[in-house]
Amino acid sequence: MKLGLLTAAFPGKSLEEVASWSHANGFEMLEIACWPMGRASRRYAGVTTIDVDELTPASARDILSMLDGFNLPISSLAYYPNPLHPDAEHRTMVIGHLKKVILGAEMLKVPVIGTFIGKDKNKTIDANLDDYAKIWPEIVHFAADHGVKIAIENCPMIFSNDEWPGGNNLANSPAVWRKMWEIIPDSNFGLNLDPSHLVWQMIDYNRVVRDFKDRIFHIHAKDMTIDFEGLYQNGVLSSGMEWQVPRLPGLGDVEWSKFLATLYSVGYDGVISIEHEDRAFEGTEELVKRGFLIARDALKPYIH
Repeated sequence: MKLGLLTAAFPGKSLEEVASWSHANGFEMLEIACWPMGRASRRYAGVTTIDVDELTPASARDILSMLDGFNLPISSLAYYPNPLHPDAEHRTMVIGHLKKVILGAEMLKVPVIGTFIGKDKNKTIDANLDDYAKIWPEIVHFAADHGVKIAIENCPMIFSNDEWPGGNNLANSPAVWRKMWEIIPDSNFGLNLDPSHLVWQMIDYNRVVRDFKDRIFHIHAKDMTIDFEGLYQNGVLSSGMEWQVPRLPGLGDVEWSKFLATLYSVGYDGVISIEHEDRAFEGTEELVKRGFLIARDALKPYIH
């Protein structure tokens, strides 16, 4: 395994700046944020560490040469929009950019891109699966044609009232994943598994690793604390709003030694990429860096 980080926590920093700091502090891979320039729509989104709109084969070679100097391969390119958004114009825009990220991955020789399935939060799961069956096969086939795997993160995307009631990402549970792969069984279509989102849904993340080992392409390392006062006040029907608290690895409820032991047991030997969304360690660049170092020290003893 290798320890990596997602660059979305470093808005405004160049790739070379992030790479230099990451190399100096013991990180081994980078997951690179590739949102469209100037289109931030939510916290930790809208970050453009590589602008795939401007990427060319020549600039891709320059990027790879620079990263090679820091001994930092790219684990994946990251873009997490809503391809099942109810507005057709918005869907067209984000799917178009998602394809540019896929082409960017091909140019950069990156095997995986991370994204969301998306969701119409006002529709049922079955209705969303109907939309998914119309929209997603072509995206998956496009990625396969360019030698790229798609890794879907399992975040339900329900953190605020504008994501209520259903959340903005369909792919949040084992039952849905099975239906997704029944519809699109392609081998280049899998998971960017984040155990933190399983914690607050009361889903056994170690069993998920065992049950879906062949579909795990990438791992997001983020932790989760359950605020039991918030849970008492709001209940489970609030779908985590006001009581799920994202934390850095080692500061929440995920048992990382057991989770990583399960990953080893099924033969996973890829990246463990720290996704920093901890409000206690944001607001300044130094706090963000401190957060990454805390997560590094929590995970590194298990990663070899």
